[in-house]
Amino acid sequence: MKLYFKEHSLLIAVQVLQFFVMVSIFWMDGYRSVSIALYAIFLGIFFLTCYLFYHYYSRRKYYEMLSNPLANLDDSLQKLEQAPISEALDNLLKSQYKLYQQQIKTLTHQQEEHLKFMDQWVHQMKTPLSVIELTAQSLDEPDSSSIREETERMKTGLNTILYMARLRSIEQDFHIKPVLLTKIVNEVNGENKRFYIRNQVYPKLEVARESITVETDEKWLFFMLSQLINNAVKYSKGKSNNIILSIFERDGEAVLQVKDFGIGIPETDRRRVFTPFFTGGNGRKFRESTGMGLYLTKEAANYLGHKVELESEVGVGTSFRIIFSPTQNLTTL
Repeated sequence: MKLYFKEHSLLIAVQVLQFFVMVSIFWMDGYRSVSIALYAIFLGIFFLTCYLFYHYYSRRKYYEMLSNPLANLDDSLQKLEQAPISEALDNLLKSQYKLYQQQIKTLTHQQEEHLKFMDQWVHQMKTPLSVIELTAQSLDEPDSSSIREETERMKTGLNTILYMARLRSIEQDFHIKPVLLTKIVNEVNGENKRFYIRNQVYPKLEVARESITVETDEKWLFFMLSQLINNAVKYSKGKSNNIILSIFERDGEAVLQVKDFGIGIPETDRRRVFTPFFTGGNGRKFRESTGMGLYLTKEAANYLGHKVELESEVGVGTSFRIIFSPTQNLTTL
């Protein structure tokens, strides 16, 4: 009703001014009966009030729709009163809804085609990279190691692109099942064996209990842990020769921790490390940084119902923890 009176405030003001002008004209013409003048004003206000209330209640849904935000798109299709302005708004909303749905359908199809292309392209690129790696094995050192180092970097970049594309449709991409944390850590370490050797930074596994098992998506957890290890090794190179991978329980929750003793993260950057494409001060020193690894890790953890904690001190090191909620922590097989 507030919107209605705001819209008709000018009409009410004009009517009041009209009553005043009419009474003034009669008063100046010699008709000095105050009671008749007040009666005329009362009748005018009475009929104006009746009109305003009738006009409002006959278009009540129309004004309520304009005053309140829509909870969902389907609410825009609700039937309004048969007043001309209500019907016009109803037809406009329906046409906009159809246009919006058509555009959404087109964009969804384009996105699906783009994701399909990215998926196929990444897998196609992995084949020639594997061939290059096999060819490099027959070369002499240091050429062989240099080529394999570059191909590994390209593979890491391709995997980041692939998971970035998959993140948009992660609801259809992940599969929750019990995963033994020691198993996934050993698999990631095996995958990164040459990466450890090349950087001369080696992992140390600390396990409170071998049987700690959680409910998660194995593929996404593999990716998340790989990103954390990649960062830990990269920022430890030249300062420390080891990182610690820990599996333990805390307050009934399973925790997977990656701890390094590298350069640490400045306090001004800690709040933004999970922002896409943010590289910070450390990222500018290491030009390989894309600013997407931690962002994808955080987003994937949120979708899977996990938490990611960060603890860092400049010059001392950094710890990242993936925390699994008690409902996801099976603890034993």
